[in-house]
Amino acid sequence: MTRLREMVSWQTTWGEEVIVGDVTVTPQSKALVIHAPFGGLVWNRPVAILVERGERTERIPIVDVTRIVQLGLLALSVVFTVVIFVLSAKKRRS
Repeated sequence: MTRLREMVSWQTTWGEEVIVGDVTVTPQSKALVIHAPFGGLVWNRPVAILVERGERTERIPIVDVTRIVQLGLLALSVVFTVVIFVLSAKKRRS
């Protein structure tokens, strides 16, 4: 299990702060980091924006609509594939 933790990790990172007047905006992202003997992979995705106004900090989440649509299409294709296999198996039995 320790070996797997060394190879795969989720990291939260913060981008460069942007200061406009008394407002500070900081982007936040999550990264899936995979280390392998032959190379590696880093997959980043935005998760939130941190907005600081004086003493108050607000976290505004980012909804990744593209990822939601992609996962929906993947689920739909799996459902269609299962339905096609079930129907073809029924035809063969008949």
